[in-house]
Amino acid sequence: MGFISPKAKINARYVSPDAYIYGPTAVGEDSYIDAAVVGYPSRAKLLTFKPPDEVSNGARIGRGVIVRSGVVIYEDVEIGDGVEFGHNVLVRELTKIGSRVRIGTQTIIERDVKIGDGAWIQSLVYIPNGTVIEEDVFIGPNAVITNDKYPPSRRLAPVVIRRGAVIGANATLVAGIEVGEGAVVAAGAVVTRDVPPGTVVAGVPARVIGKAEEYLKKKSVYEGVT
Repeated sequence: MGFISPKAKINARYVSPDAYIYGPTAVGEDSYIDAAVVGYPSRAKLLTFKPPDEVSNGARIGRGVIVRSGVVIYEDVEIGDGVEFGHNVLVRELTKIGSRVRIGTQTIIERDVKIGDGAWIQSLVYIPNGTVIEEDVFIGPNAVITNDKYPPSRRLAPVVIRRGAVIGANATLVAGIEVGEGAVVAAGAVVTRDVPPGTVVAGVPARVIGKAEEYLKKKSVYEGVT
């Protein structure tokens, strides 16, 4: 059996009896919480060896959010309205996720990440500490973002992905780079330098091969849109 903290404010339409909800977590109306963990304490809190509910700051989950089984959401996470999680997603503390975001199965979102409204992150994506993903970004499956140029080091260099960018499947974004607004990173590319807005890059290391407007025209033809 699960556990719901007496400090929590739950307005969800459904909460699984196997869910664990810690601390003063707030869940908005019409949300669905399956057998997941919400408000899990940070590492420092765990090392106090006190019960999770006693030390958790809870999480904030908006309206109409779907949290499928196996998801773990840490404390001090803020999730907007209409967000949908696949199975077994991990979201670490201090992360902020906007509204209408989709996050695929087994994606890992580390500490202090910011994800803008309307982003679509597919399955098995790795997003490290401090990453910034702006509105309406698409990230394909198995993409990897890094934040350490000389691992393991004490200095991190988070990646920034600007509004409307597209990151293809299995792409790798090296620490410290910025993907410009509306840019496209091809599947399998290894991005080692900033990507200018509105361009398409491909290869290892990635190089500019065209303009995003050309990509969008090809997409329209492929979709049968005139």
